This record gives sequence, C-alpha cells and structure tokens, in this order.
Amino acid sequence: MSAAPASAIPKTAGNPRSRVVIASLVGTSIEFYDFYVYATAAVLVFPTLFFPNEDPTASQLSSFVTFALAFFARPVGSIIFGHFGDRVGRKATLVASLLVMGTATFLIGCLPTFASIGIWAPVLLAVMRFAQGVGLGGEWSGAALLATENAPKGKRGVFGSMPQLGAPIGFLLANGLFIAINAAMPAGADGTPNPEFQAWGWRIPFLLSAVLVIIGLYVRFRLVESTVFRGVQESGTVAKVPLGRVFRTSWKAVVIGTFGMVATYVLFYFMTTFTLSYGTTGAEAGPLVPKPGLGYTRGEFLTLLMIGVVFFGIFTPIAGILADRFGRRRTLIPTTIGIALFGLTFQFWFAASTGPITVVTFLVVGLSLMGLTFGPMGALLPELFPTNVRYTGSAIAYNVASILGASLAPTIALALWKPDGNIFLVGLYLTIAAVVTLVALLFVRETKSAGLDDADRSGEPDAAPAEVRA
Repeated sequence: MSAAPASAIPKTAGNPRSRVVIASLVGTSIEFYDFYVYATAAVLVFPTLFFPNEDPTASQLSSFVTFALAFFARPVGSIIFGHFGDRVGRKATLVASLLVMGTATFLIGCLPTFASIGIWAPVLLAVMRFAQGVGLGGEWSGAALLATENAPKGKRGVFGSMPQLGAPIGFLLANGLFIAINAAMPAGADGTPNPEFQAWGWRIPFLLSAVLVIIGLYVRFRLVESTVFRGVQESGTVAKVPLGRVFRTSWKAVVIGTFGMVATYVLFYFMTTFTLSYGTTGAEAGPLVPKPGLGYTRGEFLTLLMIGVVFFGIFTPIAGILADRFGRRRTLIPTTIGIALFGLTFQFWFAASTGPITVVTFLVVGLSLMGLTFGPMGALLPELFPTNVRYTGSAIAYNVASILGASLAPTIALALWKPDGNIFLVGLYLTIAAVVTLVALLFVRETKSAGLDDADRSGEPDAAPAEVRA
C-alpha cells in the first residue's frame, strides 16, 4: 500500500503531523480489523457453530443477519458518540468508542457455541455484534474529524484519506491472520473444516484485537483537542443537543452525505464479504452446494482477495491527492460512473474463465474503484457540517449510509445469486446503487477551497445562547 509520505504533510497546529496521521489511522485500522474478522467468521465458521441447520443456505443467511445487526446499531452509536464528540470533545469520545468496539470484539472470541449453551449462543453473539456496531458508530467520524480539523490548508483531502487507509490495512491484518491460521490448521482433502480451527482456532483473531486496542489507546491519549473545536468551546457556541441542531440546520447535508456514500458501501461489502462466499462455494451444484460458485478453498481465495486489497490501499491516498487538486466532486463523480459500469460486467468476468488471473483482475478493478470512492469521503463528509455539529452530522450520514448500502448487501446478493451460478443481478444491484449516489453527488457543494469555518457560517445562526452553551 502507498500513503502520502510524512515529509509531504506539513506539521499541524496543536498536534504533530505524525501523531495526527497515526492516531486517525490506527483507530480505523482496528475498527476494520474487527469488522473483517467478524465478516470472515460469518462466512467460514459462524453458520455451523452458532446457527446449525440442515439447510446450509439458511445457516449462512442467519449468520449474515447478525452481520447486518451491527449496521443498525451504528446510527445509535453515531448519536451517542456524536453528542459527546460535539459537546465534550473529539479526544475523549475517540477513546470511548475504541474501548466499546474493542471490548465487544474480544468477548466474541470468548463466547461458547450452540453445542455448549444452545440458543443463548446466537443471542450473545448478536448482543456483542450490536455493541461492535455502537462503537463503530462513533469511531469513523471522530477519526475523520481528527484528520481534517488538524489538516493544513489545501491538504484536507490527503489528511482525510488517512483514516480511510484503515480499511485495507485492517483487512490485510485480519485476513492475513486467518490465512496463517488456515495454513496451521488446514481443512481436509474433502473440504471438511479442521476440528481444531472449528473448536478454537477461529477465536485467535478476536482475542488478538486486545493488543491492537491497547496500541490505539496509547496513541489517542497523547492527542490534544483540535484548534477548530477549541474555538467553538471558547466562543460558547457548543450545541446543547447536537442531534436536534444538526437536523434543524444541516438536514440537507445529512441526506446528501448519506446517499452520496451508498454505492461506496455496496461496492465495499460486495467486493469483500459476498466475493468470499461466492469464491469459496463449490463450482458444481449439489445437495450441500445449492448455488455453484468459483470453487476455491478459503485460503486460496483470501490470498487472491488480499492482492486486490493492496490496490484498495494504493488508490485510497491517491484519491485524497486528486480530491485536493481537482475537487471532491470532480474526483467522485467519474469514479461513481465507473462503479456503475463495473456492476454491469459482473457476470461477464466469469462467463469464460474462473481462473486465478481472471479473479484477481476482477478484484483489482473493483477494489481500486473502492479506493477512489472511499478516499475523498474522509474529507467530504466532515466538510459538509459546521463545527458544533460536525461529529454528529458526519457520523449520522456515514452510518445511515451503512444501513442503506451495506447492512443487507451480502444477504441481497445471496438472494440475487441465481441457482445456476449467474451473478448478473448482483452486479445490477451495484449499478442501481451507483446511480443513486451519482444523483446525490450532483447536489454536493464543492468544498475543496472552503475553510471549515465557512461551514460554520453556512448554517442557521444559533438560537438563544442559553440553549447552545455547554
């Protein structure tokens, strides 16, 4: 992966540039590590360990339902952490969100399975998954604000892409660990899961998240509050109820920001969660394989997927650079058109060949587009909102988009995946999502040259001082 060199990023006011980059990057890396670990386990082990059923498709769907549960919890987290992030400060809120998310992930690794405690196993899994979502609901927005509010003039796109790099880094960490575990505990020649992996091997990535959380907390405790937010505190314009204010003064930005990220989320989870399921399903239909896929082992396909994710990492900071040079809209609109066209080609990639070169090329193209669309969002969403509701507003837009774009995407894709193996309708779903996002982007104001204080002046004036003072 390639990021903007530290020497090219000027020192920030209050926080050294290296501390801003690391603190914004480490939290989202842990965030996405946690979610990739769950997404991988939701495909590989949770269907049999927590949702045993004679019908493998029903087990997989039940597992995906808990995967989706976190996305419905994220808006709850965005309201809770957004409230404190806009009233108390970014630093304390970032620490709290990381603790909630990391603790839930660690505890998933400790859960007994259905064979041990019956129905309570999936219930506890759902509770922990919901807690993961609550923590994530406050994590991304805080990291994005940390980066953009500390960015020097003309560099918010590059700085905003730093937390976005957490997605590919987290993926590589999580799935690289799964590959290593799979190599140590390989499946049988007939594809039968390794008994040790089923018994305890899958828990290792969840338990190791505690190490990453400790590192993240250490970095974040050393931060100081951004100059922009301190200005709001000193001026006495901290919103008393950020949620009410954001919908009163910035509801259009919430709507535009939400739909502007729908295609990003659909593409993201199609290229990671759905492709893993499609790629590791048997190539021939049968009683245990109702829908034929590509027929790779999980180790083989995760390796191919990781190659594609490297390009996700490369194009994320490139997109930030392009957004600073040409503007957010002029970077995102052509990319979204590319996503729409890419969706129409899903089935054609595998019509003639399912060999590794074809699969890797498909993954590289899709995940490169993912980097180009995801990178600028770290700057764009915070720039749409005034400082005293920026945490809440950007968090709500980001997390409601996750419900519309990602929560049900793997489940919908599984339903659209035809019994003969055809996935044209899956790609068409992505194309429709891209069209929705394209329409939203046409209404986005260009924020490349605007200062963050411009957003403060663009909303309605505060009401009575007694209403808005902390």
